[in-house]
Amino acid sequence: MLRCVQVRTLSGPRKDTPGSPAGHPHRLGHVHDLPPLVRFGDRVATGLTDVTSDPAALDSTGFWAVAADYEGRLTCARFRDVRQEAVPAPVPGAWRGPAAGDWTSSLDRAAYTAGVRRIRQHIAAGEVYQVNLCRVLSAPIAADADVDALTAVLARGNPAPYAGTIRLPGHGVEIATASPELFLRRDGRTVESGPIKGTARTEAELLEKDYAENVMIVDLVRNDIGRVCTSGSVTVPDLCAVEKHPGLVHLVSSVRGELRDGAGWPELLDAAFPAGSITGAPKSSALRIIDALETAPRGPYCGGIGWVDADRGVGELAVGIRTFWIDRAPGAAAVLRFGAGAGITWDSDPEGEWRETELKAARLLAVASGTYEGAHEDSGEGLQQ
Repeated sequence: MLRCVQVRTLSGPRKDTPGSPAGHPHRLGHVHDLPPLVRFGDRVATGLTDVTSDPAALDSTGFWAVAADYEGRLTCARFRDVRQEAVPAPVPGAWRGPAAGDWTSSLDRAAYTAGVRRIRQHIAAGEVYQVNLCRVLSAPIAADADVDALTAVLARGNPAPYAGTIRLPGHGVEIATASPELFLRRDGRTVESGPIKGTARTEAELLEKDYAENVMIVDLVRNDIGRVCTSGSVTVPDLCAVEKHPGLVHLVSSVRGELRDGAGWPELLDAAFPAGSITGAPKSSALRIIDALETAPRGPYCGGIGWVDADRGVGELAVGIRTFWIDRAPGAAAVLRFGAGAGITWDSDPEGEWRETELKAARLLAVASGTYEGAHEDSGEGLQQ
């Protein structure tokens, strides 16, 4: 398998991850007639006018969709027409997901647990405190698959606060996300991040390790945002709040600050990307270890996905977790991908961390494959394994 390429400067030259075409319609495995579209909550945008990899565009004018791969590939797409529209109900037959048994993982159980043990060795050596270890799951998909149809299915089977679609098939971006995690929200000069660390089926099953992990990442995010905020403005309004999501609970904190004069989206993204919750602490050491242990590009998974209204000076980017995307390589079948990971600390149990990735993936893969029953039962019960 190909290794992740460490390309993180969002304002620099565009470097594509394998299997992710960029801006060349003839490179798609299957060209179809679906128009460019963006959907986040009840906000829908159509009428594509511009596409750029320059983050400075987000401080210009207009409504922009933003898709930043973990590897650093940035796509900003400006749309002319923005309207309010509820996510449509799934149309029978519109989404044909992969067979439940067709999913394969970039790291199998043995490789993943070995990776956890290796990270614990790095921690014991004093190189790092925490590392987020991820794997990418893949399955073949029909050539005419539409991520917006998948978004409609996810909205019923796994509702999420930052759910959405970015459909730009001519630019190698086809994403359906059910992300529960805020990466960056901006309202004028005020910025906020909502890191998630700590996951269990129920609140009672959260461990001390989960709380310690959350605090570590909050400190990292405070440092990241503090690089571009005025001195003394960075605060933590919420620390380790418990949020319930379909099938599981998370510990969520919030970090807020005021951008200093002269800092905009390019500076903010440069300071905060990639998100601390999906890398580790210290971030530089975690990135090096991730690159050595993971065997597939993360792509949109663990990147930044969302929208910016440059006219109003507001925007909201989610961390690209609980996220599906379609890869269309020339001459190959279309592939649906999905990522899952866990934060590894000294207290981590390798088998327990593997089970956490299974927990995070099980319901969403079942929804995408059409095998999840009880999509309207959002109590957390009935997770299909």
